[in-house]
Amino acid sequence: MTTDSADTPTLRGAGDLDLWLAALHASSRRLANAVNGLSEKELSHPSFTDDWNIAQVLSHLGSAAEISTSLLERGLAGDTTWPQRETVMPVWERWDALSGPAQREAWMAADARHRQLLDSLDVQQRASVRVPYFAGLLSVPVYAWYRLSEQSVHAWDIEVALDPAAVIPAAEVRLLWERLDLVATRFRDAETLRRLGSRQLTVVLTEPPRTMLLDLDAELHIYPCEPAEPDGTVSGSAEAVLRLVYGRNRPEDGVTVTGSVTLQDLRSLFPGF
Repeated sequence: MTTDSADTPTLRGAGDLDLWLAALHASSRRLANAVNGLSEKELSHPSFTDDWNIAQVLSHLGSAAEISTSLLERGLAGDTTWPQRETVMPVWERWDALSGPAQREAWMAADARHRQLLDSLDVQQRASVRVPYFAGLLSVPVYAWYRLSEQSVHAWDIEVALDPAAVIPAAEVRLLWERLDLVATRFRDAETLRRLGSRQLTVVLTEPPRTMLLDLDAELHIYPCEPAEPDGTVSGSAEAVLRLVYGRNRPEDGVTVTGSVTLQDLRSLFPGF
């Protein structure tokens, strides 16, 4: 992995887009199967996302797909104009006004259109197009990386509300770990980070096994190495630790923390979004 700038990750090349598109398609199909037969009452049940029911999470994903399609079209036209709040607010308001069943149907249509546009890109477009996304001017593979993060995690927010045993599939977990340092760095609680101070934690993953470093300092990072003198250990499956960083830890996830920090410290450090 290389970087275009200090905070904009890039993938190895345009060919990597196939991996991200396959995962996006798989996640969308899985979520569609989960919500297809739900009644209006069931769509109003709470999701794992605070204050959003199932239909509202679908509305969030659908409005994001609609906006993202327009941004991808903008990039294809060579327009690098950044999205502005005054242009996206009417989209969110229109989606918010829909009924639960209408939000589900609109999500399916918007999501399909977005994925079809990504599928239609030729080799040259995959390599050359830059998408003016909220996070910056992104190559198409990096853009797909962001979209998978949004899709996979919010899909789980719905799926776990319907089935407590739901997990993010291993193929998506492996891809999302490639950008988890960026998520951890950007979406951390600054007050908790200051309180914890300078520490290094060993992160021991299972399924698949891997050992990493969670470095807490003025900022925090996750590195693919072991700390020389760890102050503690975080242990759990790659899927469960991923969700911890995304602010989606549950007691039954089996993540354990030893040493100078607690699991509650890390839950406070990673509040989610």
